[in-house]
Amino acid sequence: MYHIDRDCLINTVKNLKNAKILVVGDLALDEMVYGDTERISREAPVLILQHTHTKYILGGASNAAHNVSTINDGKVCVIGVVGDDYQAMDLKNAFKEANIDCSSLVTDKERKTITKTRISGSCSHSITQQIVRIDRQTNTPLSKETEDKLICQIEKLMGECDAVIISDYHVGTLSERVIRATIRSANNLHKKVVVDAQKNLDKYYGITSMTPNLPDTQKHVGFKLENKEDFLKAANILLEQSGADSVLITCGSEGMVVVDNNGHYTHIPVFNKAEVFDVTGAGDTVTALYTLALASGATPVYAAIIGNIAAGIVIKQFGCATTTIDEILKSIPDNFNADEGE
Repeated sequence: MYHIDRDCLINTVKNLKNAKILVVGDLALDEMVYGDTERISREAPVLILQHTHTKYILGGASNAAHNVSTINDGKVCVIGVVGDDYQAMDLKNAFKEANIDCSSLVTDKERKTITKTRISGSCSHSITQQIVRIDRQTNTPLSKETEDKLICQIEKLMGECDAVIISDYHVGTLSERVIRATIRSANNLHKKVVVDAQKNLDKYYGITSMTPNLPDTQKHVGFKLENKEDFLKAANILLEQSGADSVLITCGSEGMVVVDNNGHYTHIPVFNKAEVFDVTGAGDTVTALYTLALASGATPVYAAIIGNIAAGIVIKQFGCATTTIDEILKSIPDNFNADEGE
């Protein structure tokens, strides 16, 4: 068993507010449109909704930045691409409301601001249900001009942060050239780099850590992870491909597994099991808190525990949610251990 020093964990959580984070990736806006079901249209067999309100939520890489901002009082900058459209203004306004510095966004008139519009309706005495989702995004590769602008902003801001999150939703912002430039800039300045990606996990070399989930890890390595030996084998593949110090594999209700480049294996169970309302954005929460903790000097295991506790808080809320230092401190169990093995 791996004994956790509760006082050390509490002090680490309190220190999270001091680290400044840079988020580079696919910045997205979730547009939530709500209405009351009125009747069936005479024009087509579709519902007519009477619009009630619209809510804007930070999604994609933007959600990771939002999770950082609520912890460290806005010590976070975002770099990504937006279009020359009204969705870009809505995204910028959402960033400002979340106390996130978005002054380094790059505008590309040939691209759309990544937006996911969810239209939901409700009838009397029934719950609200999503009816349709409309995605706006540009799937073509970035132009060299836009890449140059992104890299310029990354190199400009890297020295001001303690760590960088590369949040790749594979919508196109993170070209190979942008990824290499981000990692190179961070390494030159001895900044920590944490990658959150769903595929192509072998293209991020020279990083500090990565946070893939279990299904994406299994797909990447080509075999199921059913025991400690499987996790060690998979993690060692990722460690060799990335040159990372550690790998954090999230396993949903089964907790997390951390393996470092010395071969140390630690399984962290879910500490605060409760009714799950919505797992949307929980991965972003883990990555954000894990990175903040690493940037604050925590070991990978302690950083993962903090991410674990934070995720247990946000899944009790609907949509992309965030948490605070006070909520995390209140959620730390009196006694707990993690499973450790060589």
